Amino acid sequence: MKEDNNRQLAQRIDRRLRKALTNYDMIDNGDRVLVGLSGGKDSLCLLELLARRSRIDKPRFDMAAIHVSMTNVGYGTDLAFLHDICRANGVTLHVVETSYDNREGNTKPACFLCSWHRRKALFRFAQDNGFNKIALGHHMDDIIHTAMLNQFFQGSFSTMPAVMQMTKMPITIIRPLCLQHEDDLAAMAMERHYVRETKKCPYETQSHRTTMKELFKQIEKHNAEARYSMWHALEKEGKLIEKD
Repeated sequence: MKEDNNRQLAQRIDRRLRKALTNYDMIDNGDRVLVGLSGGKDSLCLLELLARRSRIDKPRFDMAAIHVSMTNVGYGTDLAFLHDICRANGVTLHVVETSYDNREGNTKPACFLCSWHRRKALFRFAQDNGFNKIALGHHMDDIIHTAMLNQFFQGSFSTMPAVMQMTKMPITIIRPLCLQHEDDLAAMAMERHYVRETKKCPYETQSHRTTMKELFKQIEKHNAEARYSMWHALEKEGKLIEKD
C-alpha cells in the first residue's frame, strides 16, 4: 500500500510539473537555470525535479543551484546536506553570503529586508554568471496565499506570477512548482528524508502569511474546489504571467 501511494504521489507531482512547464512555457532549449535553494522542503523538491527534467532530450537546459545565507538572521541550514543532495543530482551548488541593516529604528520589517537583500544577491549572481532563468520553489498554496494577502492588506488583486520577465535585466523568474499542492511536496520531502533547517527563522511566525495559510485551510473545508476557483480567477485576469 505504501509503495502504491508513493508511486501515485510521484506520478501526480511529475504530471503537474510537466503541465506547469508546458502551459506557462517556462524553459526553452539552451536556457541556463539557477535554482534558489533555501534548504526548505519546497526548494529541495524543486532541485530534484528540475535536475531530473534536465536529463531528458527536450528542452535541453543547464542548471545550477544557489544558497543565499543571511549572516545576521538567527537561523541555519545544513550546508553539508545541501552540497550532498546537489552532488547526488549532478548540480553545482554556489553559496553566497549577504546581510542587512537590522538596527533599531529601521522602518522596514525584518522579513521584507531579508527577502529584498536575498533577491538582490540572487539577481546579481545570476547576471554575473550568465543565467537567464531563476527558478524559485513557490507552490500553488504560496501563490494563492499571496493573492489573499494582497487583496486583504494591499487592496490589489495580484500575486507571485508563475513566469515573470524582469524589466531591468535579462532574467526571467519561473516557478515550476506553481501547480503543486503543499501537502504533496511535504509528502515527497518525507519520503526522500530531506534534512530540515538546523534552526528556523525567528521571524517566520510573525507574518500575516501564517494567518492567510490558516484562513485558506478553513475556506477549503467549506469548499474543496476553492483553490481551483482562485487559480482560475488569477489566470483569467492575467496575473500568472508577466512578460514584455
